[in-house]
Amino acid sequence: MRVVVQRVSKASVSIENAIISSINKGLLILVGIESSDNLEDVSWLAHKVSQLRIFADNSGQMNLSIAEIKADVLVVSQFTLHASYKKGNRPSFLKAARPEIAEGLYESFCTKLGSALNGNIQTGKFGAQMEVYLINDGPVTIIMDTKNKE
Repeated sequence: MRVVVQRVSKASVSIENAIISSINKGLLILVGIESSDNLEDVSWLAHKVSQLRIFADNSGQMNLSIAEIKADVLVVSQFTLHASYKKGNRPSFLKAARPEIAEGLYESFCTKLGSALNGNIQTGKFGAQMEVYLINDGPVTIIMDTKNKE
């Protein structure tokens, strides 16, 4: 699994010009599921994201997690995070999981993250053509991958 975690002042997802989810201060998380991913990847990543200390404390240092500040979270599925661009100029998405597998893992990630944060998670719509609007705060953007646990 691969995620792009962005600290935001606000973010929203629209489908056909209608906002379906929106948040204020918090995290926008773009999630890509690879064909080899499983529930172990989901658990590790949900825990890691919930504990990621990227919010400022009273001293202005990034020492607080989303769990500690109890801010909003918006999770959006994005298979293009597994694009391969080795050959030519058209990306290949062969590593991305098929929708029938990816959707269940995406839903599991949202559920696990919601449980870890004791709150609701806003989401996009799996498989839909979406417009994602965000105001990146910082900017702070972190890329995490369960196949490369740095």
